[in-house]
Amino acid sequence: MRKNSVKNIRVNSEVMRELSVIIREDIKDPRISSMASVVAVEVTPDLKYAKAYISVLGSEEEQKATIDGLKSAEGYIRRQLAQRVNLRNTPELTFVLDQSIEYGIRMSKKIDEVTKDLHREETEEE
Repeated sequence: MRKNSVKNIRVNSEVMRELSVIIREDIKDPRISSMASVVAVEVTPDLKYAKAYISVLGSEEEQKATIDGLKSAEGYIRRQLAQRVNLRNTPELTFVLDQSIEYGIRMSKKIDEVTKDLHREETEEE
């Protein structure tokens, strides 16, 4: 199976959907933030490994605690994933902190500030 084949894309999206449900509903670890979401999942073509990109809206301590909580619950999450997704091999999970959403929000605020300044300059000139 190639990396970007239709089957691989389907497996990635199915694992991502089920992983989101498991994290949101099944895990009761207080370290895991309620503002954590699964952004993307990349399953290797041999279905042995998967990288799950997790975004956490909050402080740096909350982000680190959430990743630590997910790493400690990795066995439970993998077992739940095996029950919910019918795959030949259940992938070994690696959780990676994804800060792209936070970066996007920060850049959006900077753009808004710049456009406000430009708009203020235009009204002063008139």
